Amino acid sequence: MSVDFTLSAEVRSDYGKGASRRLRKTNKFPGIIYGGGGNPTPITLDHNEVLNHFQHEAFFSHILTLKIDGSEEQAIIKDIQRHPFKQLVMHMDFQRVLMNEAISVRVPIHYLNEEACVGVKTDGGAINKIENDIGVSCLPGDLPEYIEVDLIDLKLGETLHLSDVTLPTGVTGTDYTEGDEDHDRAIVAIFQPRAAVEETDEPATDEDAPADDSGDSAASEEGGES
Repeated sequence: MSVDFTLSAEVRSDYGKGASRRLRKTNKFPGIIYGGGGNPTPITLDHNEVLNHFQHEAFFSHILTLKIDGSEEQAIIKDIQRHPFKQLVMHMDFQRVLMNEAISVRVPIHYLNEEACVGVKTDGGAINKIENDIGVSCLPGDLPEYIEVDLIDLKLGETLHLSDVTLPTGVTGTDYTEGDEDHDRAIVAIFQPRAAVEETDEPATDEDAPADDSGDSAASEEGGES
């Protein structure tokens, strides 16, 4: 993991909706950290500090350092509650991390060779990314920043599934178990863009149709009779 994320937090002793509203007026919001052999601890976080980290994709799948009243805890994000339409974080759940215990996290998928793949470069297709992340389980030290999926050989009309993803050593997938075809979801496909299909199926116009000179021939015959 190449990026370190640190958040400052305080132990929270005031609970309830009223307390949460008062926190938000001071640009803070509530959260909780649990697991890892410790007791659940309600905490308070700084909204601007957290929101700045949201700009980084890796923030959501990395092991974070929470500085809580002078002590440090290693944790991962388990849940984020957001305001339905405002850019506000309402609550965050964190799970403590122990280096000798496996954790389950969703990590982003990075698709490689999107423009160079056969289905796009040669066949004129477009990419449909069905999944943007994947669930994995591993020890904290083996947690990947992202999972790479190479599209270079993918052709028009073809699809990659969870079973096609190669995971790093020490990492297992949690979305799919080998042999369980019912849960082998598609993650990416190459399809024919609608515009290209419409151009192919477009009916012939008057300009494309062969000229109808029957009228001219009739006129010529009438003129000849006169």
